[in-house]
Amino acid sequence: MPELPEVETTKRGIRPYLEGVSIVSILVRNPNLRWPVSKEINEISGQRVLTVHRRAKYIIITLEKGSILVHLGMSGSLRVLTERVAMLKHDHIEMVLDSGNLIRFNDPRRFGCLLWTTDWPTHKLIHHLGPEPLTNTFSVDYLYALSRARNTSIKQLIMDSRVVVGVGNIYANEALFLSRIHPKRAANRISKKRLGALVDNIRDVLSEAINQGGTTLRDFVGSDGNPGYFKQQLFVYGRKGQACKCCANELKQIRQNGRSTVYCSYCQK
Repeated sequence: MPELPEVETTKRGIRPYLEGVSIVSILVRNPNLRWPVSKEINEISGQRVLTVHRRAKYIIITLEKGSILVHLGMSGSLRVLTERVAMLKHDHIEMVLDSGNLIRFNDPRRFGCLLWTTDWPTHKLIHHLGPEPLTNTFSVDYLYALSRARNTSIKQLIMDSRVVVGVGNIYANEALFLSRIHPKRAANRISKKRLGALVDNIRDVLSEAINQGGTTLRDFVGSDGNPGYFKQQLFVYGRKGQACKCCANELKQIRQNGRSTVYCSYCQK
């Protein structure tokens, strides 16, 4: 599914077309997404978009009287169109802007959502979330203090959105490899120095993925219709059985909490 870099890429793609403009009309062709599209969405016509930003994997479009929470689910995308073209099969929602542009939400698997809230920080899907990984709040001191009481695996810890948001499976694999930390190692058995390297690598991997436009996934395209390119640079994810790029030994794969983990048993301890 689209992870933090894909969502950040989408946010950056649509923001210049949305901020400061008004929504002329909105068409909800299919309200049956992961959760039913909020009925209030049908009443936003005439409201001006104040800001567009991201919290975890949610894109938050703040209007004059509230905010729209957008989640791309497993296969969703937001596309900017500068002229009207025929709607695709899975184009479920369309916003017409007073600039003449269109924003369309497409979601073949319908696991995404568009929800309305008048106070997004306290929304039940957001209020419990941990810090953003690219902010100073997510620091080595924070992770070290939190990890001392956790004997769960380090991969499970950094993928817990209550601990830190946006470190999905792809980027957890990559950051752990770059930090030379075995994904099954207990979090409370990792030194502060090594956790510091992990914090730095999480930031670096996510930042680089954002710069590259996200990771190319089968169903994901950016707001401009182009896929991301970061997959070309992956060290371990999706490379089971191939040679480690550092030591040339064969990469191994295990399952952790239902997710695939690829690692190098020689480089990661």
